[in-house]
Amino acid sequence: MTVPPLEVAAGFPPGTREKWRTLALGVLRKSGVLADDAAPAAAEEALSSTTYDGVTVAPLHDASDLPDAPRVVRPAGPWDVRQRHAHPDPAVTREAVLADLENGVTSIWLDLTSLGPEALPRVLDGVYLDLAPVVLDAGDRAAEAATAFLDLLAERGVTPPGGNLGIDPLGARARGAGTSPGFDPARRPSPTDVFPRASDGAKELLLRCVRDFPALRTFVVDALLYHDAGGGDAEELGCSIATGVAYLRTMTDAGLSVEQALGQLEFRYAATADQFLTIAKLRAARRLWARVAEVVGGPGALGRQLQHAVTSSAMMTARDPWVNMLRTTLACFGAGAGGADAVTVQPFDAVLGLPDAFARRIARNTQSLLLEEAGVARVLDPAGGSWYVERLTADLAERAWAWFQEIERAGGMAVALERLVPERLAATRARRADGVAHRRDPITGVSEFPNLTEKLPEREPGPGLAGTGAISEEGLPRIRYAEEFEALRDLADAQDERPTVFLATIGPVAVHTARASFAANLFAAGGVATVTSGPGTDAEAIAAAFHDAGTPVACLCSSDRLYGEHAEAVAAALREAGARRVWLAGKGEYEGVDDRVYAGCDALGVLRTTFDDLGVSR
Repeated sequence: MTVPPLEVAAGFPPGTREKWRTLALGVLRKSGVLADDAAPAAAEEALSSTTYDGVTVAPLHDASDLPDAPRVVRPAGPWDVRQRHAHPDPAVTREAVLADLENGVTSIWLDLTSLGPEALPRVLDGVYLDLAPVVLDAGDRAAEAATAFLDLLAERGVTPPGGNLGIDPLGARARGAGTSPGFDPARRPSPTDVFPRASDGAKELLLRCVRDFPALRTFVVDALLYHDAGGGDAEELGCSIATGVAYLRTMTDAGLSVEQALGQLEFRYAATADQFLTIAKLRAARRLWARVAEVVGGPGALGRQLQHAVTSSAMMTARDPWVNMLRTTLACFGAGAGGADAVTVQPFDAVLGLPDAFARRIARNTQSLLLEEAGVARVLDPAGGSWYVERLTADLAERAWAWFQEIERAGGMAVALERLVPERLAATRARRADGVAHRRDPITGVSEFPNLTEKLPEREPGPGLAGTGAISEEGLPRIRYAEEFEALRDLADAQDERPTVFLATIGPVAVHTARASFAANLFAAGGVATVTSGPGTDAEAIAAAFHDAGTPVACLCSSDRLYGEHAEAVAAALREAGARRVWLAGKGEYEGVDDRVYAGCDALGVLRTTFDDLGVSR
């Protein structure tokens, strides 16, 4: 018996992009977003968004969006589950490393900025170095740590199956290590001069690594620096490609072949809660590096980029830290679906200090769940063929390549780090800060839906987040998107009595609830509590409730219709009762109202003004 094919769309006319535009235009005209004479194409433009790199993300995609470009994919199979360790006590770190390796972690990332290279033998006691790859991160002591690790391998007589020595001289310069002893910051670097004098030993380490430990890589291109400085995804990509090219030049100048040099690099990228941008960024990075490898003559698989994705430090929050579990899960999924070779999920409490055993367990189990239960790694390039993702990948790659070429024209990454890169990142950082301040980039648990009664877990102080070690004033800044709001929360919590704003709720509950909830949420983002007058329209009764609240700041909350009937009378009564400032939730000009709070307003500006009005010193 032959079963006829199931035609789900049978009986429906075929849809087209033009039909969708026409229907969307009708809705946007009715809502007042577009004028009656707007063309259908304006509907798509009105619903599009733009990334901080200037990439347009359309609301609809079809087959015409597929780029004419080859796909560069990671070989099938599970990614490397890589856990970071930074506890300053070697004994504690050793126990944590062993626990991780026994429970799903497949490689170890050691942050030695607190431990010190001398702790390596103790930390790695009991670790089978011929089975578990180790990645080093020692900051200014990278060459010393690499030498100690190679000596330990030689002493044990083992050859590691992978790992990285963590040599990243341009990353050290970006952190401000150019001021280290023996390096002259006034000497203008050349495109191939990536080693400060204090790191000249890295060349000898490179040759030793290639000769004695073929699976171990020497250089890491750490692009987290540019992400943590507020850069966009294309800027992060362009900086990484320029750094990789600089290292290729250095290694071939040192006598390595192109094939050998390509095999000595590993790239480290940030994975964020924007899963599609993360997927597209990693796919674009492989495409960009494949192009570099093709140009320099690297054959086949040797030109494939080895990627280590780390969940973003910049997106993590100190407030409502449990939400970080959700952020890192989305980021981990994006990294895995994007084809990362290794993934590090940062513990949810990392902003608060050194993570505890529970937080590390959740971090590694996040990856285990996605690998074992969700089967994310069972499909080769799962986002491949998606019109949206393919277009986003191509556009990111194009923007990143243009930025890379600009860096090269400036003289290469070593030269561009003097002014070009910091200035470009500063401009993007300012735009991003504006988006956070106006809550166009909402942060759950901080700028949106804060919990003023939360009790934060206590953690031992230390470098919980990746990339939070010592940095000089000359280096790129490190930001977290939530830190401005969190600083106000900390200030509010430090007061003897919590700062409070009075909400003058005009009319019945059903009328004022929406705007009262909006205003309460906005003020709570800065740690400011709110009290309400309750339902009613009597101006004198509202003013009496305001007087009893004991705060000099009030905010009117109601509908536009009731504002027209009562806003000015209530504002005048509040002034008579001693109000120093009167806000209004919504839009409209009324006598006696100082300013408005509304969706898209400068929430940080509102909060800072409120602190000043309440007499809270900032």
